[in-house]
Amino acid sequence: MKLLKNIMLSILILIATIVILGSSIYNYKISPVSKNSTEVEVVIKTGLSIKQIGKLLEEKKLVHDANFFYLYAKLFEVKGIKAGSYKLSPNMGVKKIIKVLEKGSSYNPDSVSLVFKEGINMRGVAKVIATNTNITEEEVLAKSQDMTYLDKLIKEYWFLTEVVKQKGIYYPLEGYLFPDTYQFSSKNVKVEDIFAKMLHQMDIVLTPYKSLVETSNKSIHDYLTMASIVELEGVGNNTRSKIAGVFYNRLGKKMNLGSDVTTYYALKVDMADRDLTSAEFNTHNPYNTRVGLEGKLPIGPISLPSKESIKASFEPDKNNYLYFVADKNKNVFFTKTYAEHKMKVDEIKAKGDWIVW
Repeated sequence: MKLLKNIMLSILILIATIVILGSSIYNYKISPVSKNSTEVEVVIKTGLSIKQIGKLLEEKKLVHDANFFYLYAKLFEVKGIKAGSYKLSPNMGVKKIIKVLEKGSSYNPDSVSLVFKEGINMRGVAKVIATNTNITEEEVLAKSQDMTYLDKLIKEYWFLTEVVKQKGIYYPLEGYLFPDTYQFSSKNVKVEDIFAKMLHQMDIVLTPYKSLVETSNKSIHDYLTMASIVELEGVGNNTRSKIAGVFYNRLGKKMNLGSDVTTYYALKVDMADRDLTSAEFNTHNPYNTRVGLEGKLPIGPISLPSKESIKASFEPDKNNYLYFVADKNKNVFFTKTYAEHKMKVDEIKAKGDWIVW
């Protein structure tokens, strides 16, 4: 009897040892290979078996053991692994990897991301597109000036009107394409598809102001033109509505806006490139608000305005200022008279805080 008890105890100990050992092995095999979160691209081709997928994952150092991956998948009756391109990391572990593979992948290694910064103009838009796709700058600008294409867009979007086709406007869609980051499936994307996404986003941004436009004596073109100037003149979101207020005050007094950014746009010179000459500032042009446009906005927008600048154009700060100037530290000073403005400019220059391009 004592011998039997000893045998049974030995068997129980053996079973317990096997269970503990098996559990330890199981937990190890199912665990992440490492704490490394660096993503690895894995392409699961159509027709690959569970064994082949396990071997691929082991080769990529994403699972400990291909055979265990296969056994785990069979044990838990995994059948829904989908073909596709995945980004997996060594810190995921078998359970999480299988869950991702069952869900399917939205990752596309051929996708392109187009980043259009706030304040960029159409020439900049063309450069971004040409740099990241198979479309040339010339093709982008040509499409933006295609009258047949514009007629189609005018019918489709409530905020686009015939005014964008008037003679003298450089790029009809300037100011109407919303600056943001957009994803596309490949470099073979069409210009129309890019513009469609940007116009759709602008529609979302402008729709809350639609009723205001309908009852206002200003057109949507006016509001976007103002927003595009505020975008380039503004220094931080907290000054935009105040700057818009200054510009509306000047328009109300039949003054010119006196905005340098409009002169640069008129001459198709980027502000960071160089300073303009006195003669250039005094060049008559439907975009140049330094001369000849007293009480008027430029013929059209000069940049792609942000949501904040658009809001400022619709909801300007009500103030009595007629002038403003910014220093190189992004401080903006508002004044009511030209004499005060000149004093502030002289003060900024004396401190060495004047902005030099």
